[in-house]
Amino acid sequence: MFVRNLFVALLGVQILFGAVAPAQVNAAPYAAMVMDARNGEVLHSRNADTRLHPASLTKMMTLYIAFEAIRLGEITLDTEVTVSANAAAEPPSRLGLSAGTTIRLRYLLRAAAIRSGNDAATAIGEAISGSEAAFARRMTRTARALGMTRTTFRNAHGLTEDGHLSTARDMTMLGRRLVYDYPQYYNLFSRVTADAGIATIRNTNRVVLTTYRGADGIKTGYTRAAGFNLVASAQRGEERIIATVFGGRSSAWRNQRVMELLDMGFERAPSHVALRTPPLPTYADDGSPVGRTATPPGQRAPERSMRPISRPGGGGAGVDAEVLAAISEAVGAALQPGGDVAADVEAALSFVARPTDRPAPRPEPQVAAEPEPAPIPQPEPELVTRASSTGSRHFGVSLGLQPSHHAAERLLLRTALAELGTFDTALREVRNVTRGFDARFAGMTEDQASRACARLQARDVACETFGP
Repeated sequence: MFVRNLFVALLGVQILFGAVAPAQVNAAPYAAMVMDARNGEVLHSRNADTRLHPASLTKMMTLYIAFEAIRLGEITLDTEVTVSANAAAEPPSRLGLSAGTTIRLRYLLRAAAIRSGNDAATAIGEAISGSEAAFARRMTRTARALGMTRTTFRNAHGLTEDGHLSTARDMTMLGRRLVYDYPQYYNLFSRVTADAGIATIRNTNRVVLTTYRGADGIKTGYTRAAGFNLVASAQRGEERIIATVFGGRSSAWRNQRVMELLDMGFERAPSHVALRTPPLPTYADDGSPVGRTATPPGQRAPERSMRPISRPGGGGAGVDAEVLAAISEAVGAALQPGGDVAADVEAALSFVARPTDRPAPRPEPQVAAEPEPAPIPQPEPELVTRASSTGSRHFGVSLGLQPSHHAAERLLLRTALAELGTFDTALREVRNVTRGFDARFAGMTEDQASRACARLQARDVACETFGP
């Protein structure tokens, strides 16, 4: 009898703190969506536009705005955040922050993404916007700019609150934007464990991460009102699928269902699809979104995005998204805390995230200008999308021979990150030659190659130019 009573008591504690929940606790309707992340095509949906409680899927937006704030120079990964009494008092799931203590933002990001810490999420919001209420307004503003038309946020963590609602469609879109808008931070969601400064934490999504082939994120959620939610992403070869479940009956049921949806996505998605990613959101001076999904009445949204907003560290030049996206591909499973590769890559990412000496300018709305006389037609410039087989019409910079293909790729990535404005339009290329693997930047003019190599040599980096 004692053992039985103890088991019932422990089960009650687990239910109270969200570890498990009986089926009757969850009255939320089921909703789901499957999307081909490469082009945003919906492959399956059910109740996808029904407004429901998102639970901790909310933290996806908290993290998206944190990444945006780093990009715009509002805050850095190493900013020391003072924990408020409000943040420290948040109920579980928690990192265990104490009021009045300080902790680096990088640890709060890990705690929110991996442990789903409510205290960490609130601390992030207060550090960026001054208060959780102001941060929630920014969350909703950003949601509109991203096209999440049926989402309203009231807090940074996702605990149930009146009016705090989203949809399976909107959260799937947000998951896709995290993958492509901030690939330099997306690896956070794939870590099974991590150092969060005051504790080592384990991923709430580790079952899917460790059992489903290709899974690399992103976020779980649970409250009694919401049921068991999950947005999951997986990549196999060139294909990337995002699947979302709202209103799962249990964590096991939710995990199984989301893996079935991912299977469905890989079966239905074509092998080769052109990657179509939307531009980063922009905002007017009054804080309102500017763009395709938030164009003021009477104004026509631009059909094509102008030059992407500059990312930090590039001296005003945009970062080649492929450089950042290739980080996860280059290090793969080795990207875990404590390893040498993880330390190297995290240092490189910190460099990318570091603001420039000058504050990043607030993005200005795009206003249609007076029409100008039609220019004289010019030949279309050639867009280089892959390495030329001959290289006869291109100059470039060789970094020398490396012992392996992986070492050459890694050298190219590290060099591209360190010289963002120099190689942002160059093509990275590894050639297997007799004595090793030649790491090269191709697709450059003779002048570009000469100046790029001179910059590297000034930093004691060996290089030489090549040409036709």
